Amino acid sequence: MASEAAVVESGQYLSFMLSGEDYGIDILKVQEIKGWEEVRPLPDTPEYVKGVLDFRGIIVPIIDLRSRFNLTSVEYTPTTVTIVVAIELNGQSHVMGIVVDGVSDVLDVSEGDIRNAPNLGSQINTRYIQGMVNFDERMVILLDLNKLLNPEELGVLDIVS
Repeated sequence: MASEAAVVESGQYLSFMLSGEDYGIDILKVQEIKGWEEVRPLPDTPEYVKGVLDFRGIIVPIIDLRSRFNLTSVEYTPTTVTIVVAIELNGQSHVMGIVVDGVSDVLDVSEGDIRNAPNLGSQINTRYIQGMVNFDERMVILLDLNKLLNPEELGVLDIVS
């Protein structure tokens, strides 16, 4: 896992909550934060694909991270938001949305503060985790969006193409 952590650089990360836990994503990948709005459901897609949304003329697949992480689903509330992000796949940029419980703040993270994700054995998948950082008495898990939202793996390549 050490090679994974090496790609995490100092910079700013948008932190958000999901089932009471703190996560962070590279702020440079964030295009917009939108309040939750209903999406157009699509037939025959995985449960975590909530549907699509028109984002400035681009059809954007919306992924519920609670469902993606196999967490208990909850009713969306006024703090539920969709974070519109741009990911890279094979040199091409793809725009997607992720539904989270709420955004927290922007964290300034230095490379020396980032710790490797623990080795949790073969039964628990940590490949989406770039690293972890302690910030204001809380542990923030830094996610690798390019791996987490890989359209080929999610089964949404036709939507984001």
